Amino acid sequence: MPLIEVTLVAGRPPEQLRALISRLTEAAEAATGAPRGNIRVILREVPATHWAAGDVTIQERDEEQP
Repeated sequence: MPLIEVTLVAGRPPEQLRALISRLTEAAEAATGAPRGNIRVILREVPATHWAAGDVTIQERDEEQP
């Protein structure tokens, strides 16, 4: 049973998240031959204030860009 876990910065519209789930499922099915019903996809959305690289949060980085 393939399990795909994706962590994203929160804020994408539900339609985009749904499309991502579908495409990941299709890719796993094609790559592994696993039945679609056995493929699990988990999307985790993290606030931009809780994700940092180099001690700068994504929110801080976005606020600094013009």
